[in-house]
Amino acid sequence: MTRAAVFDVDGTLVDTNHLHVTTWWEAFRQTGHRVPMHAVHRAVGLGSDDLIAHLLGDERDKDEDSELTAAHKALYGQYFDRLPPLPDAGPLLRRLRDDGWTVVLATSASGGELSALRRAIDADDAIAATASADDVAEGKPAPEPVRHALELAGAPAESAVFVGDTVWDMRAGRRAGVRCVGVLSGGIPRADLLDAGAEAVYDDPADLLASLSASPLA
Repeated sequence: MTRAAVFDVDGTLVDTNHLHVTTWWEAFRQTGHRVPMHAVHRAVGLGSDDLIAHLLGDERDKDEDSELTAAHKALYGQYFDRLPPLPDAGPLLRRLRDDGWTVVLATSASGGELSALRRAIDADDAIAATASADDVAEGKPAPEPVRHALELAGAPAESAVFVGDTVWDMRAGRRAGVRCVGVLSGGIPRADLLDAGAEAVYDDPADLLASLSASPLA
């Protein structure tokens, strides 16, 4: 039976969450919205439309959504050539590949952003497929991104593990029926990840790799 190791990317394999916080904060500021950075941080991991709705509410001027998304994309795009991978992100994926896991990415990123993230990870040889924002109607915390990743891997939910850094990841994984592993590298507290459904929590990819034999990915 195929085993799938499904990974979120931002904050899980690449150290980008705080770049997203800063660039979303600036996008909101440019359009006249004062949104605290701590609130933006808690919303990172949602797709752009859901993040805006989560932070500004349903009573917002929805005509501004495309302007906000474009501003964030332009601001964040300035970092595409220097996105920093988290420690041992690539080696972790290669180790899992060598251990017989089918590695699939499940991310709300797409297009040039996704290409930049994959360049940062530098482990395309270990990545079997990617479920991006372009492939599903609903993003996390809906289960569709994880379910699509399982379809790409050809693996059932009972033989899959989803690794992510946000409560949105954990909720999506639980709703998809897979075991969930959290990492602290996105800045979300351990207790929040556990409450959202994480079976185990590690500091970052390097910590997970060092603890692999005793982890849900053993």
